[in-house]
Amino acid sequence: MIVDERIAAYIFSLEREMPEKLNAIEKQALADYVPIIKKPTQSLLRFMLRSLKPDSILEVGAAVGFSSILMSEYMPENCHITTIEKMPERIVKARDNMVYAGKEERITLLEGDAADILKQLSDEGKSFDFMFMDAAKGQYINFLPDIMKMLPVGGILISDNVLQDGDIVQSRYGVTRRNRTIHSRMREYLYELTHMKEFDTIVLPIGDGVTLSTRI
Repeated sequence: MIVDERIAAYIFSLEREMPEKLNAIEKQALADYVPIIKKPTQSLLRFMLRSLKPDSILEVGAAVGFSSILMSEYMPENCHITTIEKMPERIVKARDNMVYAGKEERITLLEGDAADILKQLSDEGKSFDFMFMDAAKGQYINFLPDIMKMLPVGGILISDNVLQDGDIVQSRYGVTRRNRTIHSRMREYLYELTHMKEFDTIVLPIGDGVTLSTRI
């Protein structure tokens, strides 16, 4: 938690209830220790989708389908989501959840390694005006070239979990050895997003840290 927990709890108390089926999916995911997007990130996605009304959404990292189902609740009627997941057990659960929520016609789940699928989509000339990145944190920087090819001017890229519970401010040797590669790559990713001439990016200290980037 980056923001003071009391403040976060108060802000959460002001939120509206989610649809019943989304609530049930979230509760089951938490009970199964599946990492899903935190409440502030849920609110950000809802707000951005209602404001921007995109035509197409790409999500990198479906997990059990919670975030794509949430986005489908607030996107326009003519919008479609493409999401990517490689873990077999999560793919099965995600498909079950999409059917349970009645969203299987509005969400396409692609199975496999995100790097391979992103390259394939990019090579096919696909374009998405709203993207949500919530996959392996150490791979964000590697995904960026193909993401750039598919995001048009005016498009939005939201990247989750970029502040790593605040560890991002530590030096390389201030984090555990097993996390140093991810730490270095995430720092590189944040630097690229905030310094690329193709993007205007802000870093939001909500949830576990979120970047909001627009293609310019």
